[in-house]
Amino acid sequence: MKIGICSDHAGYDYKTQLITYLQSKGIEMKDFGTHSTESMDYPDVAHPLAEAVEKGDVDLGIAMCGTGNGMAMTLNKHQGIRAGLAWDVEIGKLVKQHNNANVLVMPARFIPFDMVCRITDAWLGTEFEGGRHQKRIDKIPVK
Repeated sequence: MKIGICSDHAGYDYKTQLITYLQSKGIEMKDFGTHSTESMDYPDVAHPLAEAVEKGDVDLGIAMCGTGNGMAMTLNKHQGIRAGLAWDVEIGKLVKQHNNANVLVMPARFIPFDMVCRITDAWLGTEFEGGRHQKRIDKIPVK
C-alpha cells in the first residue's frame, strides 16, 4: 500500500511524525508537503495529493491542517475524491465504512498525536460496507 500525505504549516509536525509511524508498519509514504512550519496555503499541497489519488499514483491520502476544514473543502473539489474529516476513532471508522473516504483529513490543532495514530489505524483497518452506502456515493459527483 502507498499512501500520499500532506499538511499545511499547522499540521507539519504531526505529518512528519505520522510518516515515521506508518513507515514503521511497512506502509510506503509519498509526502506532498509542506516541508516546514512556515505559513503556507493548504490548496498548494491538497490539489497535488488529490490528483495523485485520482490517478492511482497513491492508493489513499491523508491530510492535516489546523481545523481540517480547509483541506477537506479543497480535496472534495476533485470529482474522484471523498475526503472525510475525523477527530475521533469512531468517525475515522465511519468515513471509510459508510462513505468509502479515500482521503482521511484530521484537525491538527484540536487532537493529540496519539489520537491521530488511533484514527489513522481505525480508518486503514476498516472496510467499506457497500450496499446502500454505494448507492449514496454514486450520487455525489456533479455531472
